[in-house]
Amino acid sequence: MNILDKDISRVLYTKEQIDIRVREIGNGLSLNFSDKNPVFVCILRGAVIFFSDLMRYMTIPLEIDFMSVSSYGSSTVSSGVVQIRKDIDLDIAKRHVIVVEDIVDSGLSLQYILDFLKRRNPTSITTCAFLNKPAAHKVQIKIDYIGYEIENDFVVGYGLDYADKYRNLPYIGILKEEIYK
Repeated sequence: MNILDKDISRVLYTKEQIDIRVREIGNGLSLNFSDKNPVFVCILRGAVIFFSDLMRYMTIPLEIDFMSVSSYGSSTVSSGVVQIRKDIDLDIAKRHVIVVEDIVDSGLSLQYILDFLKRRNPTSITTCAFLNKPAAHKVQIKIDYIGYEIENDFVVGYGLDYADKYRNLPYIGILKEEIYK
């Protein structure tokens, strides 16, 4: 048992459920981008576990890069102010780009990232998020590949954190309110 389990009110998705869904997404991406040599951009830090697992299920040539943005700090709610902390290194002009996110809450961070990357003239940008919270969206945003849609609960695990903790949980769980309120 993980010592962090005591802070979880309910498990939404088990390690086994996550693995099945990530495999399905990887198969779909491999099929749809088989002749395109895409660039996968991992949005750090939350998406790193999903990104790593997804790469294991990819069966096509691809390149990877990393980008870090921040809009939360140690809060449970996005500030709405997005800062780029690490930009990608690859030239994505005339390339097919797949942005891999851990979760889409307000949509503000993802929208900022997409606008930022579009200025570099990629052939296409595809979005892939492990979790999506439609009820929390503040902007209309299209997510091409979604692991799961969830309610507007504060979730941790599988890369998602609260105050830089809980990322290492192998499942997605709802954090007990008394931990963050």
